[in-house]
Amino acid sequence: MTFHLVAWLIVQDHAGRVLLGRRSGSSYADGLWGLPGGHVEAGETLAQAAAREALEEVGLRVNPAGLTCLGACRYDLDGMGGLDVFFLTRDWAGEPTPLEKTSEVGWFGPHALPGDALPWLPGVLDAHLRGGVRLSEMLDGWAAVRGVPLAEH
Repeated sequence: MTFHLVAWLIVQDHAGRVLLGRRSGSSYADGLWGLPGGHVEAGETLAQAAAREALEEVGLRVNPAGLTCLGACRYDLDGMGGLDVFFLTRDWAGEPTPLEKTSEVGWFGPHALPGDALPWLPGVLDAHLRGGVRLSEMLDGWAAVRGVPLAEH
């Protein structure tokens, strides 16, 4: 089984909305709304990958050193496995613009995501952004994202 290491960036504005981009021309979830993010390249840190993906996909410049790591989600679903690491920023330069592998961008409340968002996105935002969960896991046969809140570590 191939293991994917992916860094995602949650860009949150002063009203608490999150920035999503509609994936376009992507081998994964083409046409769905999702966070800026992608595979970590050799020689870069997780935070650098999240910052690079935000610049490439939605045109925002963020300082990797200023990102907050919210947590990670390990998955083993349908023969695919990996670790998604989620970062948060409320500080960026530039205007959100659809660029590489993104056809449009929009701001959405975490409780008001579009119906055609990545299917795992609501659970991940509930767990990591609002719930303080540091580690969650999605495994075949599990109905939802499950995790351990910070207070239990």
